[in-house]
Amino acid sequence: MEDRQKKILNAIIEQHLMSAEPIGSKTLLVSYDLGVSPATIRNEMAQLEKAGYLMQPHTSSGRIPTDSGYRFFINELVDYKKAKNQASELIAKINADFHKRKVKKEVQNAVTLLSNYTNSISFATLPGSRTFYLGISNMLKKPEFLNDPLTACQVIEVFEKNNQFLQFLEGSDTPEGEIQISIGHENLLEQIKSCSIIVTRYRFNNFLGHIGMLGPTRMNYAINSIVLEEITKQLNLEL
Repeated sequence: MEDRQKKILNAIIEQHLMSAEPIGSKTLLVSYDLGVSPATIRNEMAQLEKAGYLMQPHTSSGRIPTDSGYRFFINELVDYKKAKNQASELIAKINADFHKRKVKKEVQNAVTLLSNYTNSISFATLPGSRTFYLGISNMLKKPEFLNDPLTACQVIEVFEKNNQFLQFLEGSDTPEGEIQISIGHENLLEQIKSCSIIVTRYRFNNFLGHIGMLGPTRMNYAINSIVLEEITKQLNLEL
């Protein structure tokens, strides 16, 4: 294929990708500096159609690419380096979204394990000002809450009001890399003064999140702290 025909085919495909309409010589003349007359453009379009790279869908003068035209475009005309540069912002968004999804998945796995092994409500904060938690049914089965439904409802309400618990965590001074335990009335939120919280921090890129558990003050603090420490260590390795 001659260079001029390549330019015309490339121009037609670019325009067709944007408009989904047949492309005529006038469009090419206005949008591209091909350095030839309208008659020459029409002649080259006819040659490209004859060669099977373009087709005329109806009686208008416009053409659209055929499968062969697209194949030639992909194999010979696409400037992938230029396209990558043009898509740099999109690539950045994809990467950011991918990492957010990855951290969400890994944190949710960690919280699931934490809930399973400690038999408590387990939670973690996520990028985007969100909190993920599991294990409320674990708490409701504890004698402390079976015998005091009002207290159980207050604790559940804290988690249902996601921003309230998130603000509580963000307002805490949990040091990175350390386990912090708040027992009963040491908790700042009135609704959870019947409970204890064991919490630490995990790091994901520039995001520093909380991960931990909440349960009755009658809990195995030593074992639960060790479980939280190990799961957080594995979570940091995964991320």
